[in-house]
Amino acid sequence: MTNSNSLSRRSLLRLATMAGAASFGQRNALAQAPDYKALVCIFFSGGNDGHNMVIPQTASQYNLYKAIRGALSVPDNNAKLLPIQTKNGTPYAINDGLSFIHALWGQQKLAVVANVGNIVQPTTRAQYLSSTVNLPTNLFSHPDQYVQMQTATGGTSSGTGWAGRTVDSLNGLNGANTFPAAISMSGQQIFCAGNIVQSASLIPGYDMVPSGMNLWPASAATARQTALQQILTMDSGLAVVQSANKVRQDGLDLSAMLKGLNAGSPFITSFPGTSIGQQLKQVAQIIKLRATTGMRRQVFFCSVGGFDTHGGQAWQQWDLFKQISDAMNAFYLSTQELGVANDVTTFTESEFGRSLQPSGSGSDHGWGSHFLVLGGAVKGGDLYGQFPDLSLGGPDDSGNRGTLLPSTGLDQYGATLSKWFGVPDASLNSIFPNLQNFATRDLGFLG
Repeated sequence: MTNSNSLSRRSLLRLATMAGAASFGQRNALAQAPDYKALVCIFFSGGNDGHNMVIPQTASQYNLYKAIRGALSVPDNNAKLLPIQTKNGTPYAINDGLSFIHALWGQQKLAVVANVGNIVQPTTRAQYLSSTVNLPTNLFSHPDQYVQMQTATGGTSSGTGWAGRTVDSLNGLNGANTFPAAISMSGQQIFCAGNIVQSASLIPGYDMVPSGMNLWPASAATARQTALQQILTMDSGLAVVQSANKVRQDGLDLSAMLKGLNAGSPFITSFPGTSIGQQLKQVAQIIKLRATTGMRRQVFFCSVGGFDTHGGQAWQQWDLFKQISDAMNAFYLSTQELGVANDVTTFTESEFGRSLQPSGSGSDHGWGSHFLVLGGAVKGGDLYGQFPDLSLGGPDDSGNRGTLLPSTGLDQYGATLSKWFGVPDASLNSIFPNLQNFATRDLGFLG
């Protein structure tokens, strides 16, 4: 199925007041495959300030950080900084908004990938300033970088996302099953779009059953439901109508499956009632259905907005971290309950970082930033990539405000995740077109 067809089906489904977005067809799916794997992206929309997420704790670097950030720096006390240490003994700290996942660092399930960004090839300060290197288009633009971080292209447009292409390359593992292999919990996202796989966008907690079915007496409700089923199964001979009816039927089936989970108590773990908490709960519920759907490879997209912090950053970012870490911890515990903690990897992205030098009570658009990776297969308790030099105008500054030149490319980050997912190395260049420009293809944070 082509991506354009998937999009048209999503449009048809919205017209039918359904929340699903693609057909999954196979009702009596094969038994659960023994090698199920899932990738779960949490996108920090708006440009997360990585400088206040992962903070250096060597005396020289922390003093430099405080001097440049001023009032925007995270205070050096036990209430605001949560200490972590890499395996080589280098001390860092994470923002105390991440308190819910702090313990997972010590359990070696959580890792930091430092200074990741959208670059076409390794780029030095001298190359950037002299314009002697290929660069992504429209750097520091929210809409452009939001798309490019999902597509892993340096251009302005792409018909597919890197997660969609990743699942495309492993489509055979899902066999004839047409349950959506790429699902967004945050509206339609190009991240999930592939050339082959079916994608979907769901609204967590939204009941997909059609309205107008709760009639009295019960016989009237039954008659109306029967009539709807007859309409959906009738062969009209019109391709568009048949496609719309199939999407409606699939939405009803998926709704029933999810409703069956919600009727009981699917998880001992309690998920927070925040938007990201409910998005990740829905992901966990779909993973729980893997034996019914027969899926072996799936990718998911979740997002949290509010990271465009030009002012009032300290409290706003802390509150967002609190929501995210609470939800991430609950999700990880749910994967343990489901017995798939080693088979599900959660990772973060953002369109770009922020400037180290503040702008009033906030920060401006940046470039490189730090990302988090969580899961049973993660070689956690360590920092991967190269933590930047924080000197203004230094080797890692693209200008003079601490707008970091990424030392790790998005292609390297995504390729490491995709390789763990099962993509052969020979196929990675077709998913990540700039990967061939980097000497290191696997960053090593997954086992």
